[in-house]
Amino acid sequence: MQLLTNISTELKEMIQTVHHIRKIEKGQYLFQEGSTANELYIVQKGKVQVSKIVPDGRELTLRMCSEGDLIGELSIFCRAPKYMLNAKVIEDGEVAVILRDQLEEKLIGSNAVALEFMKWLSIQYRKTQTKFRDLVLHGKKGALYSTLIRMSNSYGIKKTNGILINIPLTNQELANFCGTSREVVNRMLSELRKNKIISIHKGIITIHDIDYLKLEIDCENCPIEICNIE
Repeated sequence: MQLLTNISTELKEMIQTVHHIRKIEKGQYLFQEGSTANELYIVQKGKVQVSKIVPDGRELTLRMCSEGDLIGELSIFCRAPKYMLNAKVIEDGEVAVILRDQLEEKLIGSNAVALEFMKWLSIQYRKTQTKFRDLVLHGKKGALYSTLIRMSNSYGIKKTNGILINIPLTNQELANFCGTSREVVNRMLSELRKNKIISIHKGIITIHDIDYLKLEIDCENCPIEICNIE
């Protein structure tokens, strides 16, 4: 069983005692915003998109979760917890289901393990914080460029002509990551292709000049554990 990455053996062993496995199918929701938060999930197989609907109805994709990722962690130790986001399955698979109250009891019983868990949560918070920093400071362009950089860190394969992002992406999916419209993303991608910064073949993006993207958003070269899309 694949559990959380970059955590202690003690925390992994503790989590293994409070879960069961559930199959998931494309199109279903693990949870939706506003529903009661009784469970957390660790992805075993497949992919889950974590997103939020903004006031004007647009969808903002925050994370693309795959094997080993924890989902629903924001509900831990909250009074009358509600899910703050939506978690939609985009590829069939399985998740380990963790009962929130049981996990809380386990964490209360071990200060050392609780500290490890808080460290891991801090990393997730920093990922979201840096994404919003790029959006606030550099607008839609910053959101797209930082998404491409994060995609390259998560799914990139180095080629002689650049970094190939080894996952097909529609312009609408990219728009969801950026909290903008597909038409805006179309224009920005066209400009990047015209300037030979990227190329796109059958939905697969190759970044030819990632330094250009980083320079445009004043990239701080965060460690990959922070600068990824997962």
